[in-house]
Amino acid sequence: MTTAREIPDILSKEFAADPYSAYRVLREDAPLLWHEPTRSHILSRYEDVARAFRDPVFTTANYDWQLEPVHGRTILQLSGREHSVRRALVAPAFRGAELQSRFLPVIERNSRRLIDRFRHAGTVELVGDYSTHFPVNVIVDMLGLDQADHARFHRWYTANIAFLGNLSQAPDVAAAGLRMHDEFAAYMIPIIRARRDDLGDDLLSSLCRAEIDGTRMSDEDIKAFCSLLLAAGGETTDKAIAAVFVNLLRHPDQLAAVRADRTLIARALAETLRFTPPVHMIMRQPAEDVEIAGGVVPAGGTVIGLIGAANRDPARYADPDSFDLFRDELSAATAFSAAADHLAFALGRHFCVGALLAKTEVEVGVGQLLDAMPDVRFADGFTPVERGLFTRGPAALPLVFTA
Repeated sequence: MTTAREIPDILSKEFAADPYSAYRVLREDAPLLWHEPTRSHILSRYEDVARAFRDPVFTTANYDWQLEPVHGRTILQLSGREHSVRRALVAPAFRGAELQSRFLPVIERNSRRLIDRFRHAGTVELVGDYSTHFPVNVIVDMLGLDQADHARFHRWYTANIAFLGNLSQAPDVAAAGLRMHDEFAAYMIPIIRARRDDLGDDLLSSLCRAEIDGTRMSDEDIKAFCSLLLAAGGETTDKAIAAVFVNLLRHPDQLAAVRADRTLIARALAETLRFTPPVHMIMRQPAEDVEIAGGVVPAGGTVIGLIGAANRDPARYADPDSFDLFRDELSAATAFSAAADHLAFALGRHFCVGALLAKTEVEVGVGQLLDAMPDVRFADGFTPVERGLFTRGPAALPLVFTA
């Protein structure tokens, strides 16, 4: 196994500024890297990261300490029949037919409401004025919660994501995440109990009434799922929408193609998920010693699968450091299913249950934004900058257009 002496530390400022250069070195020289500060084994090649997501020997036991302190016990920590039943209870709301009939109007309405605030201004900071709010508003609306509490949801969402990416174990970040857990539980549990007595047509009611073979979700199960949905569903869509615009604005010919054919938004999203994924790393924990990438990861060890590195592996993609929504290796037909080519939603039994929700949100959001901003361009003098380690995306995105 290779040591980290020639490679920028994943917790360093150099890595944060440009992880893609470090990913290249990792793939070529250290495909299995022991990282002492996080006590983790890092995988960076596509074949190895994909295996860590697919092979059942790589469990999600790491979420016991990575997720449970802020969410409670979630579906991501389950396995076997317990996992399959819980997934079957929540999955219907995120499938094509129900998603389109029940929640597409919710998505369209929330996007339009945000765009109405700036469509006549000629300028917008897309991250702060749109993308950070849009997916959170959609989830709150889908659950039938009060959007007057948006500021509270946004604060919880921010603390949640910071906790998940707290690889350096900063105590203030950990404390904010634990505080969020208690506050969210105190808010949600009474609402869940009241909703059971007064079911409606919202997602929370669907979770309350769902039953398979006599198994129903407890109040705690539903609270944990809502907490996870707020974090995972918000963060990925937030960063994906901003990244799609950065990638298209940097490639005017591809932007023109998307303008002319809005069905290409799905391909632009699929390529963005490969090229600049919102989530750059996902962890796993092997149940037994595993030989992989020329070394051995011991049972119980933590594995970090570098999605951002795997998605640019030249052994898997031609010209991987170029953004090309027309590339042959990606199919929009499978990019949002467990048969996806990229690794942005993971793979296997824990493939993201909300992938189609994210796709629908991005298609609606990007489409409505293009309608509102027919000649959109970067603000004068602006150069996009990505930020983040665990999750990553444009820090800000000031745009100008003819109102």
